[in-house]
Amino acid sequence: MIVCAGKNETLKGAVPIGIGLVESAINLTKLYYETKPKELIFVGSAGSYGRADIFDTLSSSEAYNIEISYLDNLSYTPISDNILKNVSCETIKVNSSNYITVSKEHAKRFLKMGLDIENMEFFTVVRVARYFGIEAKGEFVVTNYCDENAHKDFIKNHKKAMMIMERIVERYA
Repeated sequence: MIVCAGKNETLKGAVPIGIGLVESAINLTKLYYETKPKELIFVGSAGSYGRADIFDTLSSSEAYNIEISYLDNLSYTPISDNILKNVSCETIKVNSSNYITVSKEHAKRFLKMGLDIENMEFFTVVRVARYFGIEAKGEFVVTNYCDENAHKDFIKNHKKAMMIMERIVERYA
């Protein structure tokens, strides 16, 4: 089953699950019980911490949920904040949060931790898939760098990124 965030990232042939960690968790769980998919393929946009360039297309099955406050030693979590499938350094590592990184310094620190891109929903997709014992992967198109221009660049590049995402969905359909 191919899924996407929805709203401004609704893709023909993909089922919208909602934006952010909570909305996507609720909707994806409901969707699982209704359809019992054997695999989840998430297609969406991503911000780059610096290694990936605008309009790069990247695939991953590795998801993290590392918040900026953790980088500044302002928080901790008793729950697992990563889902690892392959520890190869070539593996694209996707971080998810309900917030978009707009600090170039924090982006560099995420990059130094080995994280490559961020997408608001992917941690949920992988976590729900793991819970139900099915495979999950993500296909991402980079729309912006994680810096002070993140939102402006996302808006500027989103239309072209959507065309690329539609081609990705067509490949899987």
